[in-house]
Amino acid sequence: MASMASLRAQNLTKHYATLAKSYSAHRPLIQRIINASFILYVLGSTYRGLSGGGGSSKSSKKKGKGKKEDSTKKSERVAVDAVFYQRLAVILRIVIPGARSKEAMLLVMHSSLLVLRTAISLYVAALDGRIVASLVRAQPLEFFLNIMRWLLVAIPATWTNSWLSYIQNKLSIAYRTRLTKVILQQYLGEEDEGPQGKVYYKISNLDDRIKNPDQMITHDINKFSIHLASIYSNLAKPVLDVILYNYQLSQNVGAEGLLVLTVLVQSTAALLRYLTPPLGTYTALSAQFAGQLRHTHSRLAEFSEEVAFLGGEQTEKMLIEREYATVMRHESKVLDKRWWFGCVEEGIIKWLWGSFGLVLCGIPVFIKLPGVGRIDLGSRTEGLVTNRRLLLSGSDAMGRVMYSYKDLSELAGYTARVSLLLDTMRDVQKGRFEKALISSATTGENAHILRGRGQIIMSEDIEFENVPIVTPNGDVLVKSLSFHIKHGQNLLIVGPNGCGKSSLFRILGGLWPVYGGIVKKPVASEFILIPQRPYLSLGTLRDQVIYPHSKETMDARGITDDDLIKILGIVKMENVVEREGGWDAAREWRDALSGGDQQKIAWARLFYHNPKYAILDEATSLVPPDMEGMMMEHAAKLGITVLTVSHRPSLWKYHAMILHYDGQGVYVFTKLDAERRLALQQEKQALESRLLEVPMMKARLEELRLERSDVRV
Repeated sequence: MASMASLRAQNLTKHYATLAKSYSAHRPLIQRIINASFILYVLGSTYRGLSGGGGSSKSSKKKGKGKKEDSTKKSERVAVDAVFYQRLAVILRIVIPGARSKEAMLLVMHSSLLVLRTAISLYVAALDGRIVASLVRAQPLEFFLNIMRWLLVAIPATWTNSWLSYIQNKLSIAYRTRLTKVILQQYLGEEDEGPQGKVYYKISNLDDRIKNPDQMITHDINKFSIHLASIYSNLAKPVLDVILYNYQLSQNVGAEGLLVLTVLVQSTAALLRYLTPPLGTYTALSAQFAGQLRHTHSRLAEFSEEVAFLGGEQTEKMLIEREYATVMRHESKVLDKRWWFGCVEEGIIKWLWGSFGLVLCGIPVFIKLPGVGRIDLGSRTEGLVTNRRLLLSGSDAMGRVMYSYKDLSELAGYTARVSLLLDTMRDVQKGRFEKALISSATTGENAHILRGRGQIIMSEDIEFENVPIVTPNGDVLVKSLSFHIKHGQNLLIVGPNGCGKSSLFRILGGLWPVYGGIVKKPVASEFILIPQRPYLSLGTLRDQVIYPHSKETMDARGITDDDLIKILGIVKMENVVEREGGWDAAREWRDALSGGDQQKIAWARLFYHNPKYAILDEATSLVPPDMEGMMMEHAAKLGITVLTVSHRPSLWKYHAMILHYDGQGVYVFTKLDAERRLALQQEKQALESRLLEVPMMKARLEELRLERSDVRV
């Protein structure tokens, strides 16, 4: 038995020696296979992780488990998944329009600098080991030569690092500029875009998906551009470093140790990915809540006068504090999540992986590697320092790959916000709106009206044929409106508040959709609107009169400042130029001019542009009646046909037609006999004043009766 056991042991020893000899003979090939497999594995696992496969399984479970809960929330869950990559691909085609674009060239430069920095890091790791080895061997000349090499390599190293930061910032600016230009082109559009234009108005008034487009265009696009520019270096550089550092490390300590290290690292990395919170959702919600808080503050600034008169300070304070509390509650939740995740993340990446690396560095010291002869203390120290440097750099690169998923999650949040803006603008241009409707809009005849679409035809005249007047929330004010105005026929529109007077103008201006019938109207350039409170832009006094033209456009039309003085003379405001310091004076004109002067400036703007049609919405409510008549007469002299909403009887004589709403969905369109209507109005007012005296007369009659009874007694 003992001899058989001894024979079996000898056979095992012989087989082991043969296997070891065969392994030593083929070790270079095995090393190459392991290294190639490692490279493929790193690239494949990175791709799977970025494709969403490496995301938190916990979050995916929550998704499936909480469908009912998610459906009740306004904000959809944002994650690094296929939806994110579809959104990002659309935006990338905007920010990098072609291979020869400026952004593509910057990316090529950035990639080249990343490779150069990694090559410098490899050289520095080897040089670090030689410096320590020369110290251990007490070789002063070699030590000082290595120090000189260290100083020389610092020149390209510092140059590369500075250029990397510079190019990354330039990329961010280029992305933001390109994306902002495209979005502003859609947001503001062109004057002749027709029903597809006026997106800036429709997105705020006809659609509920975006409450604060200003924040999205400024803050969110900026954050998106910064994250997109940084994610490339935060991802491409670490992946490249992991491959190159570990390849060099495998040459020093053997690919076998690298294989074991990879298995251990990936096992713990899977645990780390499982524990990663949904940072993309948190980022999107942070931007959304911050936007809501800013919107609440902007509303207070916009309606400050109304709030002051009504004494609504406490209510507004409560609203602002409520929005602020929502922001703080969310940020506290995010901080809590980030705190415990940061503990886990640092414990695994820095300390656990660091211990794996120290064990790997000890392999050449404790185990004799095939093909490596006896080495002295200096060589051993050089190898240990070099391997340690490579290991720290590789571990740091691996950590940055893991951190990049967190950065990618935050990028997903901003991508969702920018994508929402692009999708909403595209839908609005196509006439697809998502708006909360009143209950009556979803039933019966009103629902049928809202499903319809009308037709818009360019014409010299203004004509409505069976057009429903519908507000954005689905309230049908008039089911079928028909009238026809020829050029030169001024139209007076009257009726109670909320009956559809201004709604008619919004349909004419292309702001509201046409839900049925046919609208015939001139092109948008032949219209101008003068509201009760005119719009005054940021700019000079000249800009207020010629808006939206620029001085160059004015000069191209052959109009001079002297011509503008004459126009101001018509509205009795020629002295404003000298009073305000000349045509180039810049003010906040809403504060510098009185309400009456603002309306006069709006009329001067009308005379400057001289369109075929003008819409006057209580446009003379703050000017004297004699000035009102002069402006109406001059408009008629210029051939401007006006559509007027006004409660002033003094304007009736300047109109030939009247459109009268009763406020119950019924209207009358007929010729206007101003004199007869004025006489009827005066008779009505006289009767109403007499009727007001009836209670007083009855009271006096009762007093007389009582006095007469007292006299008889």
